[in-house]
Amino acid sequence: MTPITLNVNGKEHTVEVHPDTPLLWVLRDALGLTGTKFGCGMALCGACTVHLNGEAIRSCVTPVSMVTGKKITTIEGLSPDRSHPLQQAWIAEEVPQCGYCQPGMIMSAAALLAKKPKPTDANIDAAMEGHICRCGTYQRIRRAIHRAAAGGVKPARRAPRRATKGGAR
Repeated sequence: MTPITLNVNGKEHTVEVHPDTPLLWVLRDALGLTGTKFGCGMALCGACTVHLNGEAIRSCVTPVSMVTGKKITTIEGLSPDRSHPLQQAWIAEEVPQCGYCQPGMIMSAAALLAKKPKPTDANIDAAMEGHICRCGTYQRIRRAIHRAAAGGVKPARRAPRRATKGGAR
């Protein structure tokens, strides 16, 4: 094992791990940052997405030795209180269902908006390519990214809910 110093969410951390350990496991196991998820281990699903110097990367296939001297941002570092415009838009558009894929999706969307503050649908599709949402909330994700790009969270327009027998929904 080798001591490796990382800059994660603006703080320096030194960990003793093998240099080929995937960044994902260093974040989760050594640093306790469990917002970044394990999905496939092959960079195919996007659940493990973090920022490396502002670029969205898949941490499950990135050896920790490749990230020394670079700035790593996880979902925990995006906003400690969920006040980031994307997090607010995600909530307003009711994107999360099971929530498992959401940290990776938000991190990719944040990298997109940093480069293209007013993305087109094609830009969004390209940035979100390779992310898998088993709940199928892709249209909500697109709306949430557009909402965040528009600079604010306005109440979502919702169809009135119908009461069911006995008043329960």
